Amino acid sequence: MKVKRSLILLISLCFAASLWLTACENQSAPNHENASNAKGANAAEKKAEPFDLTLRHTQVGKDKEKRFAILNDVVKKVEAEVDGLTFRLDGVDSDVNRKEKLRGEMAAGNPPDIFDLFGSPDSVMYAKQGKLLDLTPIIEELGIKDKFSSLDAFTYEGKVYGLPIGGSGEGFYYNKEYFEKKGWKPPATFAEFENMLAEIKADGKVPIAAASKAGWIPLMITNHLWSRYAGPDITAKFATGEAAWTDPNVVKAFAKHKEWKDKGYFTEGELGLEYPEYTAQFTSGKAILMYDGTWKSSVFKQGESGASMFGKVGFFNMPPVEGGVGDQTSLMLNFNNGYGFSAAVAKDPRKIAAVKSFIKNMFNEDMQIRGLVEDGVLPAMKLDASVLASSINDGLMKEIVDVIEKADTKFPAFDALVQADVTSEISNVQIQKLISGQTTPEKMAEALQKVQDEANRAADSAK
Repeated sequence: MKVKRSLILLISLCFAASLWLTACENQSAPNHENASNAKGANAAEKKAEPFDLTLRHTQVGKDKEKRFAILNDVVKKVEAEVDGLTFRLDGVDSDVNRKEKLRGEMAAGNPPDIFDLFGSPDSVMYAKQGKLLDLTPIIEELGIKDKFSSLDAFTYEGKVYGLPIGGSGEGFYYNKEYFEKKGWKPPATFAEFENMLAEIKADGKVPIAAASKAGWIPLMITNHLWSRYAGPDITAKFATGEAAWTDPNVVKAFAKHKEWKDKGYFTEGELGLEYPEYTAQFTSGKAILMYDGTWKSSVFKQGESGASMFGKVGFFNMPPVEGGVGDQTSLMLNFNNGYGFSAAVAKDPRKIAAVKSFIKNMFNEDMQIRGLVEDGVLPAMKLDASVLASSINDGLMKEIVDVIEKADTKFPAFDALVQADVTSEISNVQIQKLISGQTTPEKMAEALQKVQDEANRAADSAK
């Protein structure tokens, strides 16, 4: 019995020991698993830590809906690629952004992370102040540095501080139905053009749409006039002192604008009219011609605000001026609007990663083609000619591209070449005074040259 009792005791002790070991293992195993799970959870939590990027855009209003849709698609792609990222979109009118909000934010040292940026002279000014992110290493890493038609407007001391989203040209949109009824083709000479203006006026129509509450609108046509009379390269010489606003040929251009105004070739009451009304004058048939940028072509598509003019709009360059200086086929074309990035982004690796993703997804062939086809924005990047030709699917855009290709030379808009104070003087004061009869072409030129001289002296002293 003692043996039996000892055997039972031994078995019981072994069984107890077994249970104890199993319990230890069970306690130990969950600890490892929990530690592993906790580690994974912490890693996931760290990877997905939320952060924001502010993005200031100017794609506001009915006529920019297509452009905003393209931007929105890019935003969604970047948010999907960069864990934890949320974009905060801030839509602002282009003029308000450039002349008010961005200037104030730069001065205060708190610009958005990504923002709509005007190239020359704005990007150079902000780059000098150390406010812009140097994009050179990013675009080199992405392999797109040499794929842009021009980065001049965003380059300072060999470094790139912004990227153009597209190109833009300017010229006359015309009502094809009216021209066909008159038996007209786009004018070949300036004299022929002026005869047309007089005849349109005699027909009870407005020859040229006008809305001059914002000075940049009438100045599009004035800029082309002085480039015809005084030469397409003269504007660049104002800021260097090689030429003056008081040049007799520049004064002739101002006088021609005033002459057209006095003859009633522009919409009455233009100083009280905004840009959307400018387009409405043309689409309603009230005005036969409208001088505007190539970006405007998108509104004449089906489903857009100017759909009533679908297939009825043509485009031509400013005709040559007899006795004008320089290339008389020259056309305003630049790559001066795009995106810039705050220098402060460089302090946060997550934001740098997001910026790289934004640039990769925004600046590529697919998006350039979308901008051209959907929104009438000329590509800022070099595209294969066959790809470009096969992508253009409407007659107006083909006409625009043909006009641009026939221009032997191109010139930038004046506000890409002169200092901000000069731009402000001509845009906010002098052009309105000329239109309202409060100044003469000669006095306008003298006033501008006074501001130009001061701006040039300030630039020289800053060197």
